[in-house]
Formats: sequence, C-alpha cells, structure tokens
Amino acid sequence: MNRSANVPIRVPRRRLDGVLLLDKDVGISSNHALQAARRLYRAEKAGHTGTLDPLASGLLPLCFGEATKFAGELLDADKQYLATVQLGITTDTADAEGRILETRPVDVSSEDIRGVLAEFVGEIEQVPPMYSALKRDGKPLYEYARAGIEIERKARRVVIHALYRSDPPDAVVGNVFVFEVRCSKGTYVRTLAADIGERLGCGAHLTALRRTAIGGLTLDQAHTLREIEAKDPDTRDELLLPPDFLLAGIGDVRLDSVASSQLRHGQPIAWPGSVGLRVRAYGPDSRFIGVCQCSSDGQLRPLRLVAES
Repeated sequence: MNRSANVPIRVPRRRLDGVLLLDKDVGISSNHALQAARRLYRAEKAGHTGTLDPLASGLLPLCFGEATKFAGELLDADKQYLATVQLGITTDTADAEGRILETRPVDVSSEDIRGVLAEFVGEIEQVPPMYSALKRDGKPLYEYARAGIEIERKARRVVIHALYRSDPPDAVVGNVFVFEVRCSKGTYVRTLAADIGERLGCGAHLTALRRTAIGGLTLDQAHTLREIEAKDPDTRDELLLPPDFLLAGIGDVRLDSVASSQLRHGQPIAWPGSVGLRVRAYGPDSRFIGVCQCSSDGQLRPLRLVAES
C-alpha cells in the first residue's frame, strides 16, 4: 500500500516582507483572515496591527516578515467606522450577536438623532463592555460575562473627532440609521451605539460595523481574500506595500554609506535632531534601514532595524 498518498503535501514557506491592506469579510476573526492571507502568500512570518470583531468588516492591515516589527505603529492611530444602528432593542453585547435584554417603543425624529450625535463629539467617557477582550486578573472580561459574572469597570476617556449620519437624514426607516465616526484608540463603537440609544430614550444596538480608515490608511487600497485568491500567484506580491508604508506619518533622513553601515550594525551616529524625535532612516540607495530616535547626547540611535535581504 502506498502510504505517501495519504500524507498532505507541505507547502514551503518563504521570506516575504511587506504590508497587505486587507478588506476583511464579516463572519471571520482577524486571526482567521491573517492565517488565510499567510497561506495564500506562503509567508514565513505574519501579524496584524490590531483586531476586528467577526461581526465587523473593513480595513485590517496585515504585516509579513520585517514589516511585523512596525505593526504597533497603528495601535495609537485614530480609526474611522461606518456603523448601522437598530433603535428600540438592547442586547447584552450591545451588538446583533447578543441576547435581547429589552424592547422599547421608538419615537425618534431625524432631528433628535442629529442633536444627540452632536452631544457625543469631543472627549467623552465610556464604560468598556463586559463582552470585550480587556483583562481582569489575567482573564478577558468576556469569559466572566459568559459565566454570568458582572465585573465593575472604570470609565475611560476617549475622543470622538467626528460623528454624523451617513444615510439619508430625512427618515428613520425600520428604526435603523447609519452613522460614521472618527475616533481615538480604545473607542468601542457598539458602546457608543448603545449610549446613543439610551440618550434617545429607546435603547439601541449595533447591527453592522465597517472600518473604513486607520490613521492615513483607507479602504481604497485594500483587497478582499477572494480578490487575492483569484489573482495569479506569480503576481500576488504586486498587492503588497513596503514595510515602511506603516511609518508614513513620521519624518525621514537620508544617510551616506558610512552612517548607514553604522546604524545597520546597531551603532548610533551624530545627528542634530530634537530629543525624542523618531525618524525613518534610508541609505544612499534609498533602501529602508529602520526607525531611529534622536537622543539627548546628540546621537541618532536605532530603535528597530530591518534585516537586509
């Protein structure tokens, strides 16, 4: 008997450095999307820059190889979402996946919604939901919630930079409306939807969520898993952006061959910059070296360097 026929073929991984802007589908976790993309690219190393709930779709930047060193750059960036809200029904998770807690009549006009949305713009306080990955005593809150245990949570300050309706504002069809929000890190949009519902006096929960931007990154350059899979494997790499793409928000310096070599070997170089300033460093061939920081002794010190190909 030929046993080799039952042994799955192991596809070899390859070194791959770059950033993929993924448009994640609804219904899959961020890790599932990451592993699917990693298989399509046969990448040795991969990571994401922050998760999206399975209920949510939209922008999920994925990092391969050396780009994973800079995945944390987007954690503090502002986010932008398109949210669909169902008025009159509250759930224990504040979204459509939860158990219905209460149903209330809805007597809300478009003017009411517009006025309440305006009240949430600026710095606000949010109580993190029990169904969240925040940890207490080493265990995520959602595990306590599933066990029926309510944990006291402190309100946290977040910033809502912009909040407005994104559907036709002259009607509330089926007690559903859509808003767009640009907010700081740590903002729970489903909590925002629930709080808006309470302010309107009828309760609400989130039925759909789509992330449209992170910092300066938008969905315009993003691709779905289906699009990637349909592309010829020999040309899929064309969809990748360079590792330094995630660092577009900080300045850059161009160095000669001597200074470049010093930095690549982990040695600081003399540099008259503002203390604490972070910069992208490039060699004379315009190759990305890594991120460096100006120190108080007039040196430019390497923080995270990319390995040379």
